[in-house]
Amino acid sequence: MPIYFNSSTQELPLAIDSIGSGWTQEPISRPKGFPLYHWLQTESGLGAITLSGQDFLLHPGEGILIAPHTPHRYQNVTERWQTAFVTFGGALANDIHKICGESAFLFIHAEEGTYFQAWINHALPACQENTLDDWRLSVQCYEFFMHLSRFYQKQSQTEHPLYRQYIAPILKRIETDPAAVPSVSSLASEVHITSQYLTRLFHRFIGCSAQSYIARSRINKAKELLITSPYLKVQSISHMSGFHNVSYFISTFRQQTGITPKQFRKNYGIRET
Repeated sequence: MPIYFNSSTQELPLAIDSIGSGWTQEPISRPKGFPLYHWLQTESGLGAITLSGQDFLLHPGEGILIAPHTPHRYQNVTERWQTAFVTFGGALANDIHKICGESAFLFIHAEEGTYFQAWINHALPACQENTLDDWRLSVQCYEFFMHLSRFYQKQSQTEHPLYRQYIAPILKRIETDPAAVPSVSSLASEVHITSQYLTRLFHRFIGCSAQSYIARSRINKAKELLITSPYLKVQSISHMSGFHNVSYFISTFRQQTGITPKQFRKNYGIRET
């Protein structure tokens, strides 16, 4: 369970105050919170966290950034709960909220948490062995928070009234059955806006057009069928995924994946029956 505590007296914009991994986490209760920004991430096992009146389970790979002086407590749920952690200091530590928002905490899912685990795995030995100078480590702390900022902004956007009124119901419609989704203009009519306005909203909140999102969802559906239904021919999968032209399906599939549907199956060791 490698751990590092910073003993440097050099004043930097951002600095690692403490960092560790493979830590067998004991129950913690901080009624007055912790004085620094505190990152906690599950490596194995399962932990339970209570803060701001909310209860969370922290599964492997999931992490949470807790703002200073936020009352919280956490404890192991499984017999052994191993965590990685970082606490941040520095002259600009009190301004971290300008990057990550005013929320008392920021929860990160396991898929997103991969970056932060890798960051700790890189930063910890660098701190212990002094292979990076303090200024470079300060820059890496800034990069850590910039990545968190991306997820904060993404979460904030989903709370926007325009997202909730127009984008959320359409995303649900597409993800429920991408093959049955009508044209973009029909989707726009369902939420009583023009297709042009819907396209602008998709670019704003999703980062692509509605048509591109539909195509991506249909290709994901096709991937699922290619793997789980080896008895189905490519032509059948094309129609079941919402593509009524097989050539267009194969072209779109290759454009998005770099390979054909048949090659995709071969890569998974699946032969058409």
